[in-house]
Amino acid sequence: MTGSRAPACDVLVRLVTCGSVDDGKSTLIGRLLYDAGAVPEDQLLALGDDPDLSRLVDGLSAEREQGITIDVAYRYFDLGDRRFILADAPGHEQYTRNMVTAASGADVAVVLIDARNGILTQTRRHSRLLALMGVRRLVLAVNKMDLVDWSPDRFDEIRADFRGFAAELGLDDVTAIPISARHGVNIATRSDQAAWYQGPTLMDWLRAIRLDAAATGPLRMMVQGTIRPHADFRGAAAWIADGEVRPGQAVHILPSGVAATVDRIVTRDGDLETAGRHQAVTLTLIPDVDVSRGDLIVAADRQPGVADQFEAHLVWMSYRPLLPGRSYWLKLGTTTLPAQVSDIRHRINVDTGEHQAARTLELNDIGYCVVAVTTPIAFEPYMTSRSLGGFILIDRMTEETVGAGMITRALHRSANVRPQALHVSRDQRAALKRQKPMVLWFTGLSGAGKSTIANRVEQALLDQGLHTVLLDGDNLRHGLNRDLGFTDADRVENIRRVTEVARLMTEAGLIVLVSFISPFRAERQMARERMAPGEFIEIFVDVPLAVAEQRDTKGLYAKARAGQLPHFTGIDSPYEAPESPDLHIDTTTCSPEAASSRILALVQSRQDG
Repeated sequence: MTGSRAPACDVLVRLVTCGSVDDGKSTLIGRLLYDAGAVPEDQLLALGDDPDLSRLVDGLSAEREQGITIDVAYRYFDLGDRRFILADAPGHEQYTRNMVTAASGADVAVVLIDARNGILTQTRRHSRLLALMGVRRLVLAVNKMDLVDWSPDRFDEIRADFRGFAAELGLDDVTAIPISARHGVNIATRSDQAAWYQGPTLMDWLRAIRLDAAATGPLRMMVQGTIRPHADFRGAAAWIADGEVRPGQAVHILPSGVAATVDRIVTRDGDLETAGRHQAVTLTLIPDVDVSRGDLIVAADRQPGVADQFEAHLVWMSYRPLLPGRSYWLKLGTTTLPAQVSDIRHRINVDTGEHQAARTLELNDIGYCVVAVTTPIAFEPYMTSRSLGGFILIDRMTEETVGAGMITRALHRSANVRPQALHVSRDQRAALKRQKPMVLWFTGLSGAGKSTIANRVEQALLDQGLHTVLLDGDNLRHGLNRDLGFTDADRVENIRRVTEVARLMTEAGLIVLVSFISPFRAERQMARERMAPGEFIEIFVDVPLAVAEQRDTKGLYAKARAGQLPHFTGIDSPYEAPESPDLHIDTTTCSPEAASSRILALVQSRQDG
């Protein structure tokens, strides 16, 4: 059976299928494609006279070897005036992040259950994820009914159990259908075996889906860039995430809040009188205000929130754990900016819904977190708008997508706490001291000689009449950072705190010397970015690990080797050496006196520059 595609498809429906391992999901999807006429004839011929339809889906060799689906696969088929993009989510627990990827763009979902087993842990996990991702319309496909003799009592039992559980999650649009994916019963055709069931087949249900493709809310346009082909034209190229736009409409540009009026809606085919959801157009504005990528154009009378701190559900998608305080790239729509997870309120047990204390998130964990961005951004709660409420986190060093987030609300302190204008500026404070503020950041293994060299440099600067302060890692752990241990998460927070202290001291006009192991590149880069341009000098005090161990004046390496000092840098915790420091000093060949001279020369050149 090959069939043919419908001549026109006016509605696009995004469908996700999910279920536990061995519930028959691959067979169900194969049957859907088969009955929809979406299988090429040569592929059908290759399956033989009694085709195993599950083989139409599991295309990866690893899947065939293991007999499970391990990645999100996308399939396409048409039913009448509807075109479906079907996301096949993996059923195995270790691929929960793939399930989140599949559900993030779905309009509807099919949750598959084996009639013999009923609701399993993975069924509950996937249902919780669907609720979290905003998928509200579900089909409960009770599969393998032929293996329970098409028992209506068994079907009713499973349906009642699931609806009770779904109601707790806020999932109240659930249609239960008894099916046999292997034999195609209640997929596209009915059978006398299930004559007691009078509801729709799965394909009937899919054909009857009504999605609101029109404008559903106030105008929200994501600016992708500025178009200026000549001096007489300047337009904002933007994608309409929601609502409608028309000439003469009053709008605001966020996050700046600048007001304007839409002059023209420009397209390649001419000007439009109106444009709606999911269209890409170019707007000209009166007055010709500054608009750039990442801005949001919104209806003036109904504006979203603007904040620099908010709470969000966060799904962690990396093998490297989340480290609160670390700087990541946050991408929301067309906006990309630095962000930190400043607090993990709790981790969610997706099997039970229990809230658990957590200091970090591991692969596939879901947490409820506080996220802080460097500048305010416009947003809406994820349940109001996926486009303006969903974001991803990107590792700044590896460019790996490490997390997917769903904003719930802004924090009140984001709106109530504003910078206080000060009458005395940092330039005035520096001028009073007759010097330029800067940060000399000494990094390297324990025993490399950081503190020895930093002390010499500070003494020499003091002798020159310059105003300095030395922040030493060991000293700060006796006071400001005494509550921190040596886990990766604590090390990140350790550096975040000292960075803020150093920044405040540069505001006072001081030359700040920071002597910390600071093992991670990401945190050293964060420290650089927190300072004014040109004020941060990274000094890599380098020594081979073996030499550092030989020196070991504090006996720390010996304790670490004996297992008495866990998370010790260089032994069981990594040190990420700078790739391009401002100054590289090898203390196996360079004496403290010579190192100090090189640093002082660099400082003098910056002071004179």
